[in-house]
Amino acid sequence: MTSIQFIQSQVNTTPKNIEATLKLLSEDCSIPFISRYRKDQTGNLDEVVIEQIAKLSKQYDEIVKRKDSVLKSIEEQGMLTAELKAKIENSFDLQEIEDLYLPYKKKKKTRADVARENGLEPLAKIIMAQNSDDIEFIASKYLNAKVPNEDEALQGARDIIAEWINENIYIRKNLRRLFQRKAIVETKVVKTKKDDEAAQKFSQYFEWAEPISKAPSHRLLAILRAEAEGFVKLNVEIENEEAIEFIENNTIKNNKETADQLRLAIKDSYKRLLEPAISKETLQEAKAKADAKAIEVFAGNLGQLLLAPPLGEKRILAIDPGYRSGCKIVCLDEKGDLLYNETIYPHQPQNETAMAMKKIKSMVNAYNIEAISIGNGTASRETEFFIKKIAFDKPVQVFVVSEAGASVYSASKIARDEFPNYDVTVRGSVSIGRRLSDPLAELVKIDAKSIGVGQYQHDVDQTKLKEELDTVVVRCVNSVGININTASKSLLSYVSGIGEKMAENIVAFRSENGPFEDRKQLKKVPRLGDKAYQQAAAFIRIKDGKNPLDNSAVHPEAYPIVEKMAKDLGLKTAELIGKKEKISLIKPDLYITSDIGILGVKDILKELEKPGLDPRKAAKVFEFDANVKSIKDVRSGMILPGIVNNITAFGCFVDIGIKESGLVHISQLKEGFVSDVNEVVKLHQQVQVKVVEVDEERKRIQLTMVF
Repeated sequence: MTSIQFIQSQVNTTPKNIEATLKLLSEDCSIPFISRYRKDQTGNLDEVVIEQIAKLSKQYDEIVKRKDSVLKSIEEQGMLTAELKAKIENSFDLQEIEDLYLPYKKKKKTRADVARENGLEPLAKIIMAQNSDDIEFIASKYLNAKVPNEDEALQGARDIIAEWINENIYIRKNLRRLFQRKAIVETKVVKTKKDDEAAQKFSQYFEWAEPISKAPSHRLLAILRAEAEGFVKLNVEIENEEAIEFIENNTIKNNKETADQLRLAIKDSYKRLLEPAISKETLQEAKAKADAKAIEVFAGNLGQLLLAPPLGEKRILAIDPGYRSGCKIVCLDEKGDLLYNETIYPHQPQNETAMAMKKIKSMVNAYNIEAISIGNGTASRETEFFIKKIAFDKPVQVFVVSEAGASVYSASKIARDEFPNYDVTVRGSVSIGRRLSDPLAELVKIDAKSIGVGQYQHDVDQTKLKEELDTVVVRCVNSVGININTASKSLLSYVSGIGEKMAENIVAFRSENGPFEDRKQLKKVPRLGDKAYQQAAAFIRIKDGKNPLDNSAVHPEAYPIVEKMAKDLGLKTAELIGKKEKISLIKPDLYITSDIGILGVKDILKELEKPGLDPRKAAKVFEFDANVKSIKDVRSGMILPGIVNNITAFGCFVDIGIKESGLVHISQLKEGFVSDVNEVVKLHQQVQVKVVEVDEERKRIQLTMVF
């Protein structure tokens, strides 16, 4: 099977599209570049399919590499037959390849190895042949110094047979299917830990059992965490009788004396070898699926968070609220640069409300503040109420933003490099302000796991999680594009074709030479060659530059096409941009070239209509219910405004303006069946919810959107 055939078996597209995509990937083209500017070559494949092709290509290479290693190992042992070689070469199932390799795998000395050393393999073969009676008499012929009696001879023979059964591919495959269909995951509490305070959040799993095939991702990960923390013991098992009966039916041919020996060997093989191995595999497979689901949810949430509506280039006063330690204030200019910082104490115990109001009003006037960004942590609501009591001399919008990850950023190297002369409290406030102005630009500086939009992010496969989250960040950054004259090193590093080192070089070049005036200047950045320029140029924006197309998603390679379009209409390029009625006169077929086909030309025309359009919506002011300040104020039956602040496989959590978020179960999102939470709600969506139940003691609030 070729790599293209392997990929096509799992991706719904043509071999031609796969081949073109693999060729572009082999030429170091980035996925955002391929999906946006090479549509005609790939048959208009989107980023998700291209990412899938890239992953499957890597998976194919790993399988081929493993097969080569297995074949080499068996050949070195002098055990590689033509039949075995063909089976391994024709298989592209890693599990099957490992099963074929199992008898030849180097392992610690087994009971079967000892039995072979004692000369008992011929006896095992006689028993397996099932042609003999009076097996004890036959066994007596294999006695020696290490095998003093018939019982030990038969035991050794059974050890060898147990290993053969364990290595039987047909038996292993079918037992796997049996476990996948019927295995139960069961937990029992560790009695000495039952009353631990930390164990109480897992109390529902103290005595738990359900089919592993039906256990949802979040529940399985919760059970595994409870086990990892030592609160429960976990087993995955099926009815032993059914498994043993299956093995017997596929091993025992008749009812001669050897049948009793085989039954004993089968029970031993199952309990000692097969069940532990298959049980572990089943749990690992279920965990991998649970990881994949959790990572999918996390990635979806992260994408929505990164593409949250930006306020844009405004002068912002940002507040990191607090009680005793005060509210940390920073004033930022349109580019997010720090102008001023101070601490005020409007809340208990100081209650310097009048002085704090006077200072805020003075800062708003002095720095021409247009919006106020308040972190949603401790004292957030009180700070919001305090700010809204101030009589400003002009309209000032007030926003409450998520401060998740702000403390992580404030202690990071990135923050220290940006603000070496300020402490973590000031840096945290800056992050709260900047994430209102442009969430994408600010949140890329923070480890995605710290942003708080997933569940069990520390329990899933960390390599796969990082790969998926990095992919999401790259996708989001390149779908929006970046202003090269204001973008941070962190943001630049995610641009197609750039990377961390090149981002450093761009920032250094900008500092030394001033703002970029056109895209061609990128070529002057040290170590930024033609390939990097090709991949990156169209994803950067230059506002008010020499060429108006530099502030669009039109690729520089297509500039001659746009110039010809304008010339054919008797216009200059600048006169064509944004003129829908003029653009509608252009016939795409006339501008196809050897490099840019019909799909590329149509994309150019769309971009010319609305050049550089930010796909994100504008930020909207939102207000919580002023009467709800803590969980004590929440009552069943209340209808409240809220913001979706986390999405899981089983529902979504909604911020109703207090410390505790409420849960809307998936069954309560809308009338009728819902298979995917994202079909109904998005992260940061403003919603109306009704309170169903309040559990003050456990600090849990049940909500519904069906009313």
